[in-house]
Amino acid sequence: MSSSDRRTILGLIAALPLAACGFTPAYGPQGGATALRGRIAIQSPASRGDFEFVSRLESRLGRAQAAAYDLTYTLATTRESGGITATNVTTRYTLRGTATYSLTDRATGIRLTGGTVRGFTSWSATDTTVAGLAAEDDAARRLSVLLADQVITRLTAAAPALQ
Repeated sequence: MSSSDRRTILGLIAALPLAACGFTPAYGPQGGATALRGRIAIQSPASRGDFEFVSRLESRLGRAQAAAYDLTYTLATTRESGGITATNVTTRYTLRGTATYSLTDRATGIRLTGGTVRGFTSWSATDTTVAGLAAEDDAARRLSVLLADQVITRLTAAAPALQ
């Protein structure tokens, strides 16, 4: 038996337990998350952080064309000093954030799923104001993307129950 035949057979044997348990890829042809693609109307952004959050959600879930669900959210962030030198100069900052979200059925108004996700990003303080502000803006953008990805993960996990 050639080595390529062995790999094929071993691959099929390894996939057998997944097929037996009813595993389907979330975005596969029969996956639960395909029911969400292009079907969620996301609340309009009100701030720059909201814009980054919604942008990430729409890039992963698609823009609502035939909306069956409404997604509302609230973002909250706090900025904290991190590293401090012996002369009391801050060298690092942390941006902590939460996203509280709720997915409702558009036809009935019933809340289907929701919750709160949390995350943080950090950046180094610099000597120049421009570089410091750019680093802070980048950290805020990364935090919005991180929170959106967590919301998408939770929506994907809840998708089979929504159908």
